[in-house]
Amino acid sequence: MKGRWHEFLEELWYGKHPAQPVLAPLGWLYRGVARVRRAIFATGLLSVYRAPVPVIVVGNISVGGTGKTPLVIWLARRLRDYGFRPGIVARGYRGRARSWPQQVRVDSDPVAVGDEAVVIARRTQMPLAVGPNRGEDIRALLRHSDVNIILCDDGLQHYALERDIEIAVIDGVRRTGNGACLPAGPLREPPARLAEVDLVVTNGLAGRGEFAMRYIVDIARRVTAPRTSRALAEFAAGPVHAVAGIGNPENFFGALKRQGVRLIPHAFPDHHQFAPADFDFGDGAPVLMTQKDAVKCEHFADDRFWYVPLEVELPEVFERRLKTLLKKVIDGQEAA
Repeated sequence: MKGRWHEFLEELWYGKHPAQPVLAPLGWLYRGVARVRRAIFATGLLSVYRAPVPVIVVGNISVGGTGKTPLVIWLARRLRDYGFRPGIVARGYRGRARSWPQQVRVDSDPVAVGDEAVVIARRTQMPLAVGPNRGEDIRALLRHSDVNIILCDDGLQHYALERDIEIAVIDGVRRTGNGACLPAGPLREPPARLAEVDLVVTNGLAGRGEFAMRYIVDIARRVTAPRTSRALAEFAAGPVHAVAGIGNPENFFGALKRQGVRLIPHAFPDHHQFAPADFDFGDGAPVLMTQKDAVKCEHFADDRFWYVPLEVELPEVFERRLKTLLKKVIDGQEAA
C-alpha cells in the first residue's frame, strides 16, 4: 500500500498525473495559508524568538530529502574551522521522547530523538538539541554549552525563530517538481521563496545564482564495527543489496552505481523503522545502507551490514560568500 501511494505522489508531483488539475485548488489554498502565516509572524502578532547569538537556518521549500543534513554537518565543521563554537538544533523528526527539548549525544537512542539527530551528533561531536520548538531548543543549548553560533536543521518555515542567514537546499534533478504546493505538489512554499534566501545550494547540477553541492561516497563501514572499513570498489563484483529509507532513495542508489557497485535496490519510506524481516533477501550478500538507516539497525545487524558515510563538497565561491555574510552579521551585532 505504501509503495503504491509513493508511486502516485511521484507521478503527481514530478510527472503528469491526471489528478493534478483536480488537486490544484488545494495547492492554492495551502499557498495562501502559508503566506498568511508568514505575514502574521512578520507583523508581530505572533511572538518571534531572537537568539543572543547568530542563527543560520538550513532548509528547503519541498518535502523529501534534498541533502540538508549532510550540508549542516559540513557547515558545522567549517564554522568550527573559522573559530566559532557551533551548536545545532533540529526537529528530531519522528522521535518519541516524552519531553522536549532533548540533548542529543553520540549514544542517544534514535527511536527517542530521531535518526538524523543521532547521525549529526556522531559526525560533528558538537552540542545538539532537538524538539518541535526551535527557540526552546536554542535556550537548552545555551544553558548547557558555550556555543556562540546556531545551525538550525530544517527550519526554513519555522518563522517563530528569527534568523540571520537562510540557506535553501534543492534537488538538482527534481528541482521544484510541478511547482505546486501541497497536496497538489511537493512544495511547502512557492518557488519564489528561493529568491528571498541568502544562499541556494543545489544537490547536483546548479542553476544560475546557485551553488552546486557534490556527494562524495568512496568507503563503507561495518555497522557492527564502524572502525572496519572497505573501499566501495571492493563491492563492485556484487551483487549487493542497497537499502535506503530516505526522502529520495535514487540519490543513494545513483551514488553507489557511479562507484561501479552492482546493486539490487530496496527503497523504503523516509524514516522507515527497520526490522530484521526487511533484510530477509534469501542470500548472504552484503547490505549497503545510509548512516541514517544504519543507526536504526545496530541492535540486530550482523556482519553483512555496511553503511556508507556521506560527505559533501562545495565550491570555494560558496565559502567566500558564506564568510562575507557571517562578517556582516557579526559586525552588525558588534555595532548594536
